Order: sequence, then C-alpha cells, then structure tokens
Amino acid sequence: MKRKILFLMIALSVSLHFRLNAQEVAIKTNVLSDAFLNVNAGIEVSVAPRWSIDLSGDFNGWNLSHGRRWKHWLVQPEARYWFCEALGGHFVGLHAFTGQYNVGHLDTDFKFLGTNFANFKTHRYQGWIGGLGLAYGYSWLLGKHWNLEAEIGLGWAYTRFDRFECVGCGRRAGKGHHNYVGPTKAAVNLVYVF
Repeated sequence: MKRKILFLMIALSVSLHFRLNAQEVAIKTNVLSDAFLNVNAGIEVSVAPRWSIDLSGDFNGWNLSHGRRWKHWLVQPEARYWFCEALGGHFVGLHAFTGQYNVGHLDTDFKFLGTNFANFKTHRYQGWIGGLGLAYGYSWLLGKHWNLEAEIGLGWAYTRFDRFECVGCGRRAGKGHHNYVGPTKAAVNLVYVF
C-alpha cells in the first residue's frame, strides 16, 4: 500500500510541475466498466506536446443477488504517446495496474487463455492482482470539450489468492497464485477535456 501511495504522489508531483493550459487536462469514465456496475473515473494530464499521463480507477463493492459476489478495486496508471498531439487521435500506452478482489458464486463455464472462470461457481476467491501491459487507442474529437476514446491493451498479470469453500463462510480451503497473459485493458471512454 505504501508503494501505491508513493507512486500516486510522484505522478501527481510530476503532473503539477508542468504548466496546465486549456486542452491539457481531461476527466473520463469507461462506459464498458459502467455497464458492469463498476464505479470508475479517470484523469489525464498532457505533460508534453505528444505525451500524457492517465490515471484510472474502478470500484465495485456490491453484493449481487443469489449470494453472488464480485467486489474489487483497481488502479491503473498509464503513460501515453500520441502520434499527432496529446488527447486527440492515435496513441500507444504503457500501463500498470494493481488491485484487490473478492469474487465467488458466479455461475459461468467461461474459460479464457488458461484461466478457468468456472471455479468461481463453487468457491470464493479473495486476493490481489498486479501487472503490466501495452495498449493502443484512438480518441475521436466530438466537440470543443468532448471526446470518445477506445483502447485495448495486452499484457501480463500476476495474482495471489485465498480460496474459500463458500461465498459467505470464512473457512479457507487453500491458497495459490496464477499468471495470466492476454487482454489487460478494454475501454470505451467518454472524455471531457478542459
């Protein structure tokens, strides 16, 4: 937790060091994340003519019906290089992410790139996740202050977790870790540019 706070303080200090003018700061929400009931927000600051720093976060603290659980928080900083000028057009990014989760009793038989999500049907998993990835995106200018941005990222994630026998009980059935390589970011952001 201390590393996360230190990283956020450094990122904020760097972004405040640069003089902020119009069209250099944006706030955003990921409508894909909104569709899954995740409270999310992001801020992006242009730090050079073709460079920006983006910081996004997600939170889901809800208990779902029928004993299902999908709680998590996630923070995802990203450095972006824009091919034309910051906050418009094509960009590539390098992102990192970290968070915690508490997931269980989800009725799914979904398997993806070596990860078997069907395990969530009979057990609850609680742990943390972290990783790195590369992304590509495009930001369409809709008006003077509004953009629509699409982004997809690929990378690596590592997680350590405790496995519990049921969603509501506290009896631990084991612990483990998992490496994942594949999509690490998908966003369709509605962006307001100051």
